[in-house]
Amino acid sequence: MEIKSCICKELLIVKQRIACDKDGRIINAMSVDVEEYFQVSAFENHINRSDWDRLPGRAEASVDQILTLFSDHSIKATFFTLGWMAERHPQMVQRIVDEGHELASHGWSHIRVTQQKPDEFRNDVTRTRTTLEELSGQQIKGYRAASYSIGAENLWALDILQETGYLYSSSIFPIKHDHYGMPEAPRFAFHPSGGDLLEVPVTTVEMMGRKIPCGGGGWFRFFPYAFSHWAIRRVNEIEGQSAVFYFHPWEIDFDQPRQQGLGLKTRFRHYLNLQQMEQRLSQLLQDFSWGRMDNVFLGAQE
Repeated sequence: MEIKSCICKELLIVKQRIACDKDGRIINAMSVDVEEYFQVSAFENHINRSDWDRLPGRAEASVDQILTLFSDHSIKATFFTLGWMAERHPQMVQRIVDEGHELASHGWSHIRVTQQKPDEFRNDVTRTRTTLEELSGQQIKGYRAASYSIGAENLWALDILQETGYLYSSSIFPIKHDHYGMPEAPRFAFHPSGGDLLEVPVTTVEMMGRKIPCGGGGWFRFFPYAFSHWAIRRVNEIEGQSAVFYFHPWEIDFDQPRQQGLGLKTRFRHYLNLQQMEQRLSQLLQDFSWGRMDNVFLGAQE
């Protein structure tokens, strides 16, 4: 796959028919990356994978809390779920789909794509998709890479996703970051290399020539809520685009076990403002219109 021709040509940007709600507000895409607190990439040098099954799981209870929050605001969302989680918590998967949310793939066990060879990646996404479909009875259309680990050096992964039956990905973050990112990528949905797979980046806003994340994660906990509100409103009202927002179950779990021996930056990023997260989410759900990734983007292509 040619990197320059894949990303930098204007013909690859997708023209969307933007979906609006009954009040005329643009519908944005709400998403949850379903993983345990001990599975985040930042902890991979501190927690052995062999210990995962011995650690207290907390994500299922947090997913129940999230489902209640979404129900209270009449929101449908997309849950990018690890196959590892789904296999161990099939009732959680059933609750997600029974309440009308989209189930999507987050890979099997949160291994970054940069750490996989093509055949390993193919096996990973195929196994996850098959497991999620068997458990849910739903077609699995979407995929999000662990830690947004698809970028300029491994765009082959998008070809494999298309070959294995996925319809869209949300795996490229168009920013410069110390662990991931592809700043030259488009900010809004595009078709890589002219294929059918749709890549839908998490939302950023342009400020002083830079792309600033405004679509969730640690940035949502770091910046004042007023910034997120301003940025998403700008994306909706000035740029006329749907935003993509994401968060994790562990981000609403202030009482999760604290890990020892973490670097200052890792500790700051992971634990910052967890106690404020649910209240901020509730405000976000109230201030904007939200829907599932597949309905917002796959149902809006021209």
